[in-house]
Amino acid sequence: MTAPVTILGIDPGLRRMGWGVIRADGTRLSAVGHGVVTPPVNAALSVRLDHIFQAVTDLVSEYQPQESAIEEAFMAANAASALKLGHARAAALLAPARAGLPVAEYAARLVKKSVVGTGGADKDQVAAMIGVLLPGTKATADAADALAVAVCHAHHRRSASLGSVA
Repeated sequence: MTAPVTILGIDPGLRRMGWGVIRADGTRLSAVGHGVVTPPVNAALSVRLDHIFQAVTDLVSEYQPQESAIEEAFMAANAASALKLGHARAAALLAPARAGLPVAEYAARLVKKSVVGTGGADKDQVAAMIGVLLPGTKATADAADALAVAVCHAHHRRSASLGSVA
């Protein structure tokens, strides 16, 4: 039997970064907390990235997860948008890494498939399934996506431990 583990899931974004913390005890999952970090929209990029980094640092300190997971960047049509998302991912990824936590990365399609059963699910479907998988959770949009990343990691953590999983 494996020991219970607390997992921090992150749905990166420069305007809205979703986060979710779950506890996995064998196959039993429970929600611990979730929310959205919203950096000041009119601030300089460096200030917004620092806001994300500090928020994730605070989450790691508050919830004391043993593992973390983040959604990989997808190829956006706009290269500038993709680059900014990459910056936000880096700020969010660096905080748990600096705390000594393993950080697994998952493709968005795998996250959706792990939670909904299809890689093409939309945000509403993901949120609805999070409500089923984690009863009592009323997370929507970005917070539900972050919980989905954590759930995906709970399902795949044996094979993922570190690095990217497609």
